Amino acid sequence: MAYDAQTPTPPEAPDVAQVLRENYISLAKFVVLRLLITVVLVAIPVAADRLLGVDSFFVTLCIPAGVLLLIFTLYRLVYGIRVFQCARVLRTYPLEFHPRVVKKRERWTRYGDVLEVRVTTRGQHGAPLMLAVNAAGRRRWPESTEEGAWFAGDLPFGGVLVLPGQRSMLFLKPADWDKTARRRDEADPERLARAQQARLTHRTKRAVMMRPGA
Repeated sequence: MAYDAQTPTPPEAPDVAQVLRENYISLAKFVVLRLLITVVLVAIPVAADRLLGVDSFFVTLCIPAGVLLLIFTLYRLVYGIRVFQCARVLRTYPLEFHPRVVKKRERWTRYGDVLEVRVTTRGQHGAPLMLAVNAAGRRRWPESTEEGAWFAGDLPFGGVLVLPGQRSMLFLKPADWDKTARRRDEADPERLARAQQARLTHRTKRAVMMRPGA
């Protein structure tokens, strides 16, 4: 690997299977909660009409609200959720500890928060600026990144960031895909084959929340 992070006392590496399990559970809760709210919103006008004889325009507005929530949830699943892609990366790359992760900027989108981060590597300079999204759709920035994090992947291609002592996963892609093209072109056949296996060799086209530059 081109990015072999070294640190004198790295924390214990997280259990990948446990991290994925926690994120699958978090994703399931995300979907179930929103589907439940959708069902309740759609059911309110029906119940009000049949049980109470209430036929109010304002009560009927619950139906389009429920439909919009369902559409919004589907958009988040398609464009913002990266749990399955992270799982593929973690099956392909080992976790390596990087001593410092710096959040540069954060912006809100309807698909989720997009973070600009820099993953530093001890003894190396010029780490590319990365775009990061929470794999399971959470909107908060994970804590304890100042103490470093575990990274699986290849920075010019992208990868997954896992925080020590936490189950949060961040999916990363270079913030400027074209600017890092030279580093990808210089990758040896082994690195390229691994990136292809993890499906990191192309810019993220479907994830509107990752644009521009992802």
